[in-house]
Amino acid sequence: MDSVFDELYKKYHHDVFQFLFYMVSHKETAEDLMQEVYIRVLKSYDRFEGKSAEKTWLFSIARNVAIDHFRKHKNWKDRIMEKFDWSKQQIKADDSLPEELAILSEEVQYLYKALKVCTVDQKMVIILRYIQERSIAETAETLGWTESKVKTTQHRALKALKKHMEEWTREEEYHGKKQLER
Repeated sequence: MDSVFDELYKKYHHDVFQFLFYMVSHKETAEDLMQEVYIRVLKSYDRFEGKSAEKTWLFSIARNVAIDHFRKHKNWKDRIMEKFDWSKQQIKADDSLPEELAILSEEVQYLYKALKVCTVDQKMVIILRYIQERSIAETAETLGWTESKVKTTQHRALKALKKHMEEWTREEEYHGKKQLER
């Protein structure tokens, strides 16, 4: 079991951490949740039947751990709403963004900011489909959904992301013009 566990960890720990990080937007919380994922893996690996890929099974566990985390912190929606500045209709600055954001293009930065205003379901689909590069079928299996639900959620998420990114771009352009006028 130890060698199987080590192999699973080596192959997927970065992807699992990345998934959890983008779900909770906090490094230490993601690290704690990742430990919980691997504790559950250790406890349940003997029941893994191989009906799905190990990676799919692992992400199903990670998904459940993230949902359990949100349930334990029932006011997570309130925290999401606090991050939104209603007077400016934009996301407030968040110090817990990954260090990599500093080197990403502005467009990608907007994407990661916009993810924070998506619903949990939308966020999971976008992370699995575009960050983890999972197929629709793999995403459906990981989430325990139909492919149709994944496609619908993905469509709505992309529409919401596009809307938020366009709003932020317009606001950036507006503030840029104001700076030039001074």
